[in-house]
Amino acid sequence: MKSILIAAPVSGSGKTTITIGIMECLRRRGLIVAPFKVGPDFIDPGYHRLVTGQPSLNLDSWICPAGTVQEIFARQSRGADIAIIEGVMGLFDGFGGSSDEGSTAHIARLTGATVILVVNAKGFARSIAPLVKGFVEFDPLVKIGGVILNNVSSNSHARILHEALSAALPQVPVVGTILRDAALQIPSRHLGLMTIEDGGPSPEYLDGLAATIKESVDLGIIWALADFGGLLEVHEEDPLPLADVRIAVARDQAFCFVYESNLRLLRAFGAELVEFSPLRDQSLPVDIHGIYLPGGYPELHCEELAANSAMLDAIRWAIESGTPVYAECGGFIYLTRGVFPDEESELKKLAGIFPVATTMLKKRKALGYREIVLRDDSILGKKGTVARGHEFHYSQIDEMPQEIERLYQVRRGEAQLENEGYRYKNCVASYIHLHFGSNPGVAEAFVENCRKFKN
Repeated sequence: MKSILIAAPVSGSGKTTITIGIMECLRRRGLIVAPFKVGPDFIDPGYHRLVTGQPSLNLDSWICPAGTVQEIFARQSRGADIAIIEGVMGLFDGFGGSSDEGSTAHIARLTGATVILVVNAKGFARSIAPLVKGFVEFDPLVKIGGVILNNVSSNSHARILHEALSAALPQVPVVGTILRDAALQIPSRHLGLMTIEDGGPSPEYLDGLAATIKESVDLGIIWALADFGGLLEVHEEDPLPLADVRIAVARDQAFCFVYESNLRLLRAFGAELVEFSPLRDQSLPVDIHGIYLPGGYPELHCEELAANSAMLDAIRWAIESGTPVYAECGGFIYLTRGVFPDEESELKKLAGIFPVATTMLKKRKALGYREIVLRDDSILGKKGTVARGHEFHYSQIDEMPQEIERLYQVRRGEAQLENEGYRYKNCVASYIHLHFGSNPGVAEAFVENCRKFKN
């Protein structure tokens, strides 16, 4: 199996568009593509899954230990013809300024994937050469095999760029030159690109993108550049244990942000996952012993969520009955009194488990990695359990009453943040998306507490 990593000097260079275009072209040639996304992003993996037909897993070397990242990559790549990893931010951008932990470059080293550098060529001429040369030579352990020039204005512009790069870096070929085309842009909104649950790219868009990539990118050279990558030897996976508990997982347009690794770990510890829609279903699945409310865009669907009183009643009843419930970000918003879609709108009433309202803001409220330590025993583990995740939202809640327990001690690097992770009975809710790969014991504890509730 071969592997490549699509990276860029900076965000906004066109990584996602080019990544799904290459995936689509290879899929149309009958190849099995194993997709991955560097970092904590939820939206891009949805596009990967739509195009390849395969789940796209996140590779994040700050959230997860290096060995876990390699294991996820190796296991998910097994049986594929090529693994394609989409990077995040700039190639060397990570958690801090002195380390590349959590960066695309770190993932390239851990996986051995060949980097294809996508450069937004707008405004560049000969200066493209020192830019690319700097990236090629910055870390000799990161192999940049080729360059794709994106957003090129004309054929004459392309000629100048090619001349500059071939003179300065003859060993690094230009494997693609894509002319500027507004039709290739993917619609976006406040948390990033439009999710595939809300439509995503149409078949016509993918046809046009595939035609552009086929015409503008030399897939043969990319295939030749893609190294084996030094994959770990992965033995056959043990069969999943007999599923003896059922966990309901919210999955629809409003709740679509969930780490695939979280779901896999829940299954690995004996859970059967049953999907349901808070938007459309009138009741929870039967015979469930736990509920997982992941993130998403409940604020965009608050009218429908508020109108589905039967589901809101079912959620309230489950929580009051002691059902273990884990809710994150959008799932947490669903459990508040309701949502103000903006600062002038009326409240759209939701579950009301937590006595605060959520207000959507025009500017981003929070973004960044988080580490949590449990301050008490809970459905997620014993006191002192440590896990990592990410926080990203454009909303804020009212001040939470002091009588509501804060289960999480939250850190961002060395900085202590306000305690969070609100608990009511057996329900834990937070703005933080925890990645269970950072500590599989969290998934094990949740399943075990669901098992105790069943019994």
